Amino acid sequence: MNNALKATLAPTLRSWIESANALASDFPIQNLPFGIFSDAVNPQPRAGVAIGEWIVDLAALERAGLLDAHGTFDKPRLNDFIALGRETWRDVRIALSALLAQGNATLRDDAALRQRALVPRNGATMHLPVEIPGYTDFYSSKEHATNVGSMFRDPKNALLPNWSELPVGYNGRASSVVVSGTPVRRPNGQIKLPNEDRPIFSACRKLDIELETGFIVGRGNALGEPIACEDAEQHIFGMVLLNDWSARDIQQWEYVPLGPFNSKGFATTISPWIVTLDALEPFRTATPAQEPKPLAYLRHEGDHAFDIELEVTLRPEGARAATTISRTNFKLMYWSMAQQLAHHTVGGCNTRVGDLMGSGTISGPTPDSCGSLLESTWNGQRPMKLEEGGERAFLQDGDEIVLRGWCQGEGYRVGFGECAGQVVAARG
Repeated sequence: MNNALKATLAPTLRSWIESANALASDFPIQNLPFGIFSDAVNPQPRAGVAIGEWIVDLAALERAGLLDAHGTFDKPRLNDFIALGRETWRDVRIALSALLAQGNATLRDDAALRQRALVPRNGATMHLPVEIPGYTDFYSSKEHATNVGSMFRDPKNALLPNWSELPVGYNGRASSVVVSGTPVRRPNGQIKLPNEDRPIFSACRKLDIELETGFIVGRGNALGEPIACEDAEQHIFGMVLLNDWSARDIQQWEYVPLGPFNSKGFATTISPWIVTLDALEPFRTATPAQEPKPLAYLRHEGDHAFDIELEVTLRPEGARAATTISRTNFKLMYWSMAQQLAHHTVGGCNTRVGDLMGSGTISGPTPDSCGSLLESTWNGQRPMKLEEGGERAFLQDGDEIVLRGWCQGEGYRVGFGECAGQVVAARG
């Protein structure tokens, strides 16, 4: 990392946009996450960067000659920009950081350009940030896998033999990935009731959430050419929050022998802002100890986890207060993003710019750090109490789920914004 890039991460760096300097802001000048937005003045979806309570219209800055991304900012998805490569991502970050830094008058004192280039976040509509060619979801939290294995198998042998040898995953449905704020319809499907010989067709009765992160592939690989573990992070553009909505009763009946299908294909919500790996660099930390030692193709030196605080809240329809139902941390993940990508491609699978890779449910060692209701209520046997009364074993219609995540720095934090969705009733 060169000195110019390091300067964009300085804890003392401040912006002339005052809202970016607030201690509780998810979007200080050290963050600069990318997204796609539109607004009432210009309904055309285009690329932006979040800074405090504002969005920087990158297309407007490029037209003014202050940025260079070969015209890719004026498009409804970030894929073409991402495809320009890591050096371009970094050049844009460095240029933006300089323009927004306290004391730089270029944009600050140009009233006409500032009016065109700064859009209030609360007046903008966020869109899916990338076209997603493929979506894979992993199962990489040891605590989550142990909880699920204990619940449905022998607690003494909760983890299957392969779990500690490779990052388990399944290929999900890219077409049903939606941006934060999109309502989530309760799915219908086959459910096998305990005392019935045959399944019934019904709306899901055990609708659940999964607290996850996801990473966006920034550089693909050719068919038949694996990505080495030590090089894998060079292929990652950035991270989002991800809620892998799950129909547990449909899943229980369908998943043998090939894994989840309709129980996972109805919706996956991601946050609209992609936080780059460069912005997360100060928050690197060690991954948990891996035993047995991974096979050679899954080994990498150094720190490959990130200290990202995560929380989930649930607010019933009409309620004033939301209930915090989980607090955990991404650094607990057993398998790193680099290991996930290396394993995904080791057999020759090609990846493409914009591919989404989910972490799998992120759970911690305590009951309040479970990343799903399946775990925290132990498959509905121990419903949780809500702030304004009532309880939940699984989600009810009208419930709004919000995922949040942030890295805490010295005097600032790098946040992801919200990953939200409200449950609506199944189709009759």
